[in-house]
Amino acid sequence: MPYMQTICVFLQKMTLRTLADWKVTGRESMPPMGPLIIVSNHLSNFDPSLLACSLPRTIHFLAKDSIFEHPVSNWFLRAYGAYPLNREGVDARAYRWAKNQLARDKVLSMFPEGTRTRTGGLQKAKHGVTRLAMESQAAILPVGITGTEGLGTLLRHFNPTGTIRVNVGMPFTLPHVEGRPSREMVSSMTDMIMVRVAQLLPEEYRGVYAEKTAASGAKTKMEVT
Repeated sequence: MPYMQTICVFLQKMTLRTLADWKVTGRESMPPMGPLIIVSNHLSNFDPSLLACSLPRTIHFLAKDSIFEHPVSNWFLRAYGAYPLNREGVDARAYRWAKNQLARDKVLSMFPEGTRTRTGGLQKAKHGVTRLAMESQAAILPVGITGTEGLGTLLRHFNPTGTIRVNVGMPFTLPHVEGRPSREMVSSMTDMIMVRVAQLLPEEYRGVYAEKTAASGAKTKMEVT
């Protein structure tokens, strides 16, 4: 267990409970054991800390490699449970690290959009999380976050204010595919993952997945009817 995360979660929970209107819905949906990939929208640098505070298992993270450059931040982030990711292309080393965490039944958090969303609405997701989920057959837990848009600076970690909501959905798995899946299949699976996240968000946060989420909701109503 990353000892630094344990300490930071304890302290961060105190600030959230004292300074913010913080509420987590659906925490009980998180599987208590086994490999798990958390997928969430990404509004600010505060989101990893928020997820670690909001969910009952220790979480490991992939984070952009530039924030590991200073020796102190490198030590802190690795002690917290993070690993550097080169977002400029395919990072085979980070991918192997992520697979290893899941092979050891650990929890990995990923932000499929690949970067923070300045506008608040979801952006088109990258396919890395889909390929990892299909190959590892780890369960996926969708999470929707709202209210962290203004908490991007390090100082705001000590002063998190406002209405912060974490909406946890139901876990699911992607189908196992023999051989290498086609680009079209991976793209379709990525959209499905992101619609699951979008369903946990208010309409104004759904961005490019708003239409598909609305269509998904309509289809569900038709099936129930």
